[in-house]
Amino acid sequence: MAEMHSGENLLFLTDEQLRQGIEAMFFAYRGFTADPDRILATMAYGRAHHRALHFIARRPGTTVNNLLGILGVTKQSLNRVLRTLIEDGLVESQQGKTDRRERHLTLTDKGRGLEQTLSDAQRARMRAAYRKAGPEAVAGFRQVLEAMMDPDMRRKYHAIREADT
Repeated sequence: MAEMHSGENLLFLTDEQLRQGIEAMFFAYRGFTADPDRILATMAYGRAHHRALHFIARRPGTTVNNLLGILGVTKQSLNRVLRTLIEDGLVESQQGKTDRRERHLTLTDKGRGLEQTLSDAQRARMRAAYRKAGPEAVAGFRQVLEAMMDPDMRRKYHAIREADT
């Protein structure tokens, strides 16, 4: 692993080193989703519900069409998820004021509580990993993640981040 710390060596990764990176990504993703998955399983929800809750929490009042674009799922799939979240009192859907065909989504208090619980679990895991890796590794990790995004997804990601500032 010592060779991996040299920037020059990172430019010429072997297929084996790339395979190890791919496998690390798979296992890291399993760890990252494990805690929320356990919580969601007790409620008969899955990752699609978690993603919807997360992005509705990030942008209260977001439209269904905006959420479709962020999540990259079919309208039918998202409608199934939203119907469950609305019926269970986690999400509210309101008709648009200027365009009555639009539906604007917000979390209820119950929805905010669940989203907070799920996010707290992931933040704790990320915080521990970031502390262990150090600031330079965190910056590098973010660069790698952004470089892996398709250009359209990267634009959406940056738009969400810019809206926070």
